[in-house]
Amino acid sequence: MWRALSTAALAVCLSAAPVSPLGSGAAWASAATGSQTRWSAATGSQTRWSAATGSQTWAAACGPVIADPLAEAPWPLTRLRPDLAWPLSTGAGVRVAVIDSGVSAAHPALDGKVLPGNDLVTSGPGTCDENGHGTLIAGIIAGRPTVSNGYAFHGVAPGAQVVPVRVLRDQTRSFNEDLPARIAQAIRWATDVADADVMNLSLTTTHSPELEAAIRYAIGRGVVLVAAAGNEGGGAQPGAPSYPASYEGVIAVASTDRQDKHVGSSTAGSYVDIAAPGVQIAGPSPAGGGYLFSEPGGTSFAAAYVSGVAALVRAYNPALSPQQVADRLMQTADHPADIWNPVVGYGVVNPQRAVGALSAQRESASASMTQVQPPQLPTDPLRQVRVVAGWSAVGSAIVAGLALLLAAAVRRGRRRRWRPTRTAPD
Repeated sequence: MWRALSTAALAVCLSAAPVSPLGSGAAWASAATGSQTRWSAATGSQTRWSAATGSQTWAAACGPVIADPLAEAPWPLTRLRPDLAWPLSTGAGVRVAVIDSGVSAAHPALDGKVLPGNDLVTSGPGTCDENGHGTLIAGIIAGRPTVSNGYAFHGVAPGAQVVPVRVLRDQTRSFNEDLPARIAQAIRWATDVADADVMNLSLTTTHSPELEAAIRYAIGRGVVLVAAAGNEGGGAQPGAPSYPASYEGVIAVASTDRQDKHVGSSTAGSYVDIAAPGVQIAGPSPAGGGYLFSEPGGTSFAAAYVSGVAALVRAYNPALSPQQVADRLMQTADHPADIWNPVVGYGVVNPQRAVGALSAQRESASASMTQVQPPQLPTDPLRQVRVVAGWSAVGSAIVAGLALLLAAAVRRGRRRRWRPTRTAPD
């Protein structure tokens, strides 16, 4: 489970249409027309927030300038209806660290939402987003309600705030062997300096002991970590594990389409926990006040929706440990017919039920929850394959039966050795 990917390439799950290096410009589809808007370092510019003056300035340095409005209401918002949870929680008081390509504070949906962060690529507060990916992710998580072309846009947790931590440049794939160490540094900084409550990791890389240790460190201090499952899928067949999503204690998110079906590019595997919308995604652009659109989408965006729900839950009950938040999300998800499977995990996240179940528990700890009671996490029917792999030659029906009974325990013992205390892990 902990072996590295077979290739040394560090694949970054930016999940958008391929983005060219800085010199030739970045290509995104227009949310309104479907055409590509191209940004050039020579002629383009971006609105950037000036912390010193409190005003917006223009700089030709940081990403695609898109003014296109929305062409339709974002379907994930209609599917998930996070607004139904807002009477109980908007995510207020929660800090979500977006470890990504940076987050621009220039878009109206992110006005006042972006706290000073850290740029581990160059320097600065992390508000330079050459790709646009991190800004879109931040908008999905915590964007304030706005209207574009008559269509409403908002984040899942509009009361939350975003802390940008830039680890990526402007490409969808990175071959920098230092990336795992940079991500590890970002995680520790977001934990110790930014005091993040939730971290969104819409990226993948190879396994490294340093990165794994940083993951344990953050979880041990009560941070909820959400990561993209990866976009190297081959349908329902399990693929190589993606990191950091495969690490114990990280909520691994797959992507689904408008029919709640698994998206073929979404990597399947025993580490997948939950799913969320991940195709035909629209969100705020770094500059121009418009909206980016990604037709193929990816698990990057699915992870952002789950991070938003985690922020709602964390705001409603800050005392919950990372394990309890993860269990809450999985227990209240819209389960598939087989309850759990390696393509969508426990199913599509359900914001209203995740927060509503907590509300019902507060109102009556002894009463039986009816409409909002989360189901018990059942035995995962496919987990026995991994448990009895070494015994397959025996072919014993008794052994297979025992494996079924122990599957759920193995799932939780192997997959989630949580550290709910706030002391540093070994």
